[in-house]
Amino acid sequence: MNVLNLEGTEDTPRVILDKNNGIFEISGRSLPEDSAEFFQPVLDWLEQYADNARPQTVFTFKLEYFNTASSKLILDVLSKLEEIEGTRIIWYFHEDDEDMEEAGEEFADLVDVPFEFKTY
Repeated sequence: MNVLNLEGTEDTPRVILDKNNGIFEISGRSLPEDSAEFFQPVLDWLEQYADNARPQTVFTFKLEYFNTASSKLILDVLSKLEEIEGTRIIWYFHEDDEDMEEAGEEFADLVDVPFEFKTY
């Protein structure tokens, strides 16, 4: 399975989805002009991955900021992860960023995937 590696920009997050090395991460800032278009390759990759997933999938979110449109797509990503057995989420946030912590807690309430919260 191919690695999905999208370099982050000022408006788009860095995305690394690497099944062979067990790296699943979205980090940075997410306010792309077209969130649906940006996240579609991520959703497609996860759809393909779900058919032959690793026994354990640890998906890391290390977002500094995301806009409302990205929020919907992040929820779509989390919903895809919900379908993959053995998945857990690590949600990083700056220790003084209550908004990002609360956003993670809200996502955790919306999907049936174990969340772990860490500060950095």
